[in-house]
Amino acid sequence: MSGKKILLTEAEVPQKWYNVQADMPKPLDPPLNPATKQPIGPEALAPIFPMALIEQEVSTERWIAIPEEVMDILMIWRPTPLVRAERLEKALGTPARIYYKNESVSPPGSHKPNTAVAQAYYNKKQGLKRLTTETGAGQWGSALSFACQMLGLECTVYMVKVSYQQKPYRRSMMHTYGAEVFPSPTDRTNAGRGILAKDPECLGSLGIAISEAVEEAATRADTNYSLGSVLNHVLLHQTIVGLETKKQLEKANDKADIVIGCVGGGSNFAGMAFPFFPDKLAGKDIRFIGVEPCACPTLTRGVYAYDFGDTAQMTPLLKMHTLGHDFIPPGIHAGGLRYHGGAPLLCALINQGFIEAQAVHQTAAFKSALQFARTEGIIPAPETSHAICVGIQEALKCKETGEAKSIVIMFSGHGYFDMGSYDAYLAGKLQDYEYPAELIAESLKKLPQV
Repeated sequence: MSGKKILLTEAEVPQKWYNVQADMPKPLDPPLNPATKQPIGPEALAPIFPMALIEQEVSTERWIAIPEEVMDILMIWRPTPLVRAERLEKALGTPARIYYKNESVSPPGSHKPNTAVAQAYYNKKQGLKRLTTETGAGQWGSALSFACQMLGLECTVYMVKVSYQQKPYRRSMMHTYGAEVFPSPTDRTNAGRGILAKDPECLGSLGIAISEAVEEAATRADTNYSLGSVLNHVLLHQTIVGLETKKQLEKANDKADIVIGCVGGGSNFAGMAFPFFPDKLAGKDIRFIGVEPCACPTLTRGVYAYDFGDTAQMTPLLKMHTLGHDFIPPGIHAGGLRYHGGAPLLCALINQGFIEAQAVHQTAAFKSALQFARTEGIIPAPETSHAICVGIQEALKCKETGEAKSIVIMFSGHGYFDMGSYDAYLAGKLQDYEYPAELIAESLKKLPQV
């Protein structure tokens, strides 16, 4: 039977998030005050985050209960299906078993609302009226707009300018959910005005958009900031994905040999992979592969060091793989993967040898996306296509060796608002871009000295 779905009942949806910090062999390096280079306390984050999220950020409890109000909204689309990609397997001629966890069935079309709903809930509970955020491809902005609408909050989104221009229907979705959206850099903030003064044609970056959103939140008492990836609490909220997947594999009498996801900041990959981490610690042979674009090679060519999370240097210093906080990648069509740094939890586990990182070119990613769409029927987001690309590569390796491995791909979102990117690929207009080593080196010279 092709396209076999493995489903959970609503009663089987996990009621708690898994916190990988409870099981890490080495504790995470703390965020630092940029001025003193000393670890920061909760008071440093309180101006832009609610205390409940700050507590989750530093918690080492293994399990954290999901509030009932959050579950009520998540159940609009959860549980999501785990699908055996048998048509793709047949097209590849591989003995591997390929599964994909379809997070595209959420209202905004990606994994992002798993944390957006939780963050909006905790902010509303603390009495906030508005949230600001950044977005690259628009998946996160769409998710937070949806979450704010569900919980009665106002939402302002700073969208990276190149994606704002490439993805007009993502903007339409955010407007439909009631949010206001601005192409970043803007003239609304000191950070944006400073960037535009230096480069009036700047295409923007997630680092710049973060600076603008943080600045607005820090200067308004009724407003907090919400981040769609990177931070510990964001990765925590996404673990509902991997926890569901583990239950579904048990129903299929199978296990995961290889777990693959795309990486921008790292939340969707971590949400899938982290719940399998205790199995790896217990000695099970599981590979975790995070896939990024060659044009923004944070994990594969960045350095593991303390750096700012934003371009204007308004955030605390985080220990992560980084290309430098003022790194502005080219306008590739996987806008959600254009971030200079990686999630500290993810980077720590890469640095400790538990997780692999690979980079692929965008033309290879789109080639794989077409093969997936033409076999499985769903058109992947450009970001998701990076994970599919490496999943296909691993399946073809199994074809060579004859190994029948189980490959689990995090299908982070659909590409139905990205058809302009597909048009460009099909017309032969997409070019591969490998960021020059000298430009990365130049950016890394500006890392803070810790």
